[in-house]
Amino acid sequence: MIDTHCHLDMCGEGSAEGHGLARIATVGIDEDAIGAALALADSHEEVYAIVGRHPNSATGFEPADVEPIWRAAGHAKVVAIGETGLDYYRDHTPHDDQRRAFEAQIDLARELEKPLVIHTRAAEEDTFAVLAERARDVTVVMHCFSAVDRLDDCIERGYMCSFAGNVTYPKATDLQTAAARVPDELVLVETDAPFLAPQPVRGKPNAPSNVVHTARKVAELRGVSYEELEELVERNAARIFGW
Repeated sequence: MIDTHCHLDMCGEGSAEGHGLARIATVGIDEDAIGAALALADSHEEVYAIVGRHPNSATGFEPADVEPIWRAAGHAKVVAIGETGLDYYRDHTPHDDQRRAFEAQIDLARELEKPLVIHTRAAEEDTFAVLAERARDVTVVMHCFSAVDRLDDCIERGYMCSFAGNVTYPKATDLQTAAARVPDELVLVETDAPFLAPQPVRGKPNAPSNVVHTARKVAELRGVSYEELEELVERNAARIFGW
């Protein structure tokens, strides 16, 4: 199995070791985290990097601030741009700054022909509007998929839907229905470690190895074996990320 989205730099010392995964994508959400992601990719064969500016790290973003992301994206093991998008839940970063960062990263993903990894929280209307306006020719990955009310839009637009540990929570019935409905070619799984630990380890810091719990739940929801789901996710990720 693979973990298509985590934050190894936040997971503690030695976090890239011992997970038994074929591939791990670690995400740099600001300049410091980008440096850590590239260093981990350099030192671990199974680790790849996603680089960008998280909406909660976008305060004061100006067009020139995309330059460090552009430089980092030249690394041989960078497979996507992001995570980027809009987050109105925490609401401590000005919306205009978030949008400038979001639009700049969409344009960069298009220029570099790399997938774009999306974070959206309490901002789905604006997030989907910006994507419709600017990202029609960009491969979009909806990280930690939760936009259940926009599932039909995701399917119609061909957005990858990446399910994290919250799909395993007993009360997440709408999210579970979405995980069952997404077409095969749009399914991914992730941990978002150290966040969103799946139900069997809920309340503890998450780790990439816990992606197997999420994958088992998604397989159950889709009525397939774990092995079939594993093969599907690995095939989709290889197509999208080119690893």
